[in-house]
Amino acid sequence: MEEERINYYILFEDYTQGLLMQELLRGEQIKSRIAPTPHAIQGSLGCGMSLLIQPEDLAAVKRCIACKKPEYYDIVPLPCQIQPNRNKFC
Repeated sequence: MEEERINYYILFEDYTQGLLMQELLRGEQIKSRIAPTPHAIQGSLGCGMSLLIQPEDLAAVKRCIACKKPEYYDIVPLPCQIQPNRNKFC
């Protein structure tokens, strides 16, 4: 049985915070990807943008946040929502 993969989403109160965080992570050579915030974790946040990071990058992200102190709302783990066979018909 395949182990369930966990993705981490960095949540923001507004889009500007997200873009600033992505720029900061790029400067530290930490991979991240802009992604829509899954409805399951968005809650009352108005910003539908999040940064998707992989588990192997979580420690580096937390060190960067501790050092640089960027604004963000939360970091939330969620089972991988990406379905690699979606929309494949052959």
